[in-house]
Amino acid sequence: MNKVLIIDDDKAVLNYLSILLMQSGEYQPVTLSDSCKSYDMLQNEKFDLLLLDMDMPKVNGLDILKFIFDNKIEINTVVLTGVEDVELAVSAMKLGAHDYITKPADQQYLLKVMSIAIERGNLSKDKSKVSNGKTELEYNQSAFSDIITSNPKIIKLFHFVEKLAQTNNTILIWGESGTGKELFANAIHKISSRSKKAFIAVNAGVFANELFASEFFGHAKGAFTGADANKKGLLEEADGGTLFLDEIGELALQIQVKLLRFLQEGEFFRVGSTKNQRADVRIIAATNKDLFEEIKKGNFRKDLFYRLNMNSIYLPPLREREGDVEVLSYYFLKKFSELNNKSITKISSAVLDLLNNYSFPGNVRELMNIINSATIIETSNELHKKSLPQYFLQNFSLSDEVSAKDLKTLKEIEAQHIKKILIYTKNNRTRCAQILGISRVNLIAKIKSYSLDKEN
Repeated sequence: MNKVLIIDDDKAVLNYLSILLMQSGEYQPVTLSDSCKSYDMLQNEKFDLLLLDMDMPKVNGLDILKFIFDNKIEINTVVLTGVEDVELAVSAMKLGAHDYITKPADQQYLLKVMSIAIERGNLSKDKSKVSNGKTELEYNQSAFSDIITSNPKIIKLFHFVEKLAQTNNTILIWGESGTGKELFANAIHKISSRSKKAFIAVNAGVFANELFASEFFGHAKGAFTGADANKKGLLEEADGGTLFLDEIGELALQIQVKLLRFLQEGEFFRVGSTKNQRADVRIIAATNKDLFEEIKKGNFRKDLFYRLNMNSIYLPPLREREGDVEVLSYYFLKKFSELNNKSITKISSAVLDLLNNYSFPGNVRELMNIINSATIIETSNELHKKSLPQYFLQNFSLSDEVSAKDLKTLKEIEAQHIKKILIYTKNNRTRCAQILGISRVNLIAKIKSYSLDKEN
């Protein structure tokens, strides 16, 4: 049986979860209502999974996640909390949480998420080997050959993705635009048992909703003006293979209903037809939207989200992939130099400094376009600052007007701003959190992080 640690200051919740897990017959629950004792317990005992509340006095959920992260404790965590806060959810995911579920949670969904999280932990064990005195992660290098990286986090992600690929489960890929969601989807297809069948990628956001239904499900002859013959849709074209749906958050609600039916039953109807069609297709969906927020707004179906999110992959933005800007820059330089019949082999230190100090809102795709543009303009064998796009250079033009004493990190600016609001609210943390637009739990975490509690 899997040993599960449950940390929550609400004893009624602990009793409920304890009974639920014992009745499942698969879990051995260990409950803890005093979160201050969590550090010792996590260090001295082995658990297969942690169910963690966020809003607790003294030691909150983020404190515990940070402790696990900093001390490299091997445990997968599912956050189960009454706090609905997107920023808090993102912070939890960045600190290694497998999933973020708000109370009250559907029992079957919670058990499914727990099962996947434990499976993920089992797959990640024994994932490395020692070769020539160096630790190298084992993964299918040919499948990931289009994803250029030297970042350890991304390489670890390869290993996890490889294991997911060997199942037939639906996968949801999260990440900002330009992070490589389609590349990862293609890698999953290459590794899977469906690799010899079709991989079809479609951006759900580029079709009008009526057109998407026809493209996705196909249509029958006479379904609408111009429908002169039966037409196969993407589902039939991808039969036996993989269908990648990018920008899934753009789908209209009426299309979401039909997609959900296909995911549940494996069947669908062509537009204008009453005849059942079936297809064996693995769906990989991707989004750069916050689907939790879209569900709250009524723009995305919760049941479809649960069905798509059986396995979840988060792709970090380029600004969080330390070392990859330079690696990718040289990769794109070689690629576009050859494409444009240039002999550029170097990137000046001034250019690299600018690239490494840029936030890349468009991520890898934006970096690719910057290097491509600069390669076309550059006339020497080294990429210089003058060849970079004007919009990119303008991001740094204001730096000449700023004195050295004005240069502060974002953390310093944030800490100063929080301090001002605390003074304004006379240290009323609830009011301060409301003004800042964050949860009280997140505010308390930031106060501790910046040692502001010692000043008030």
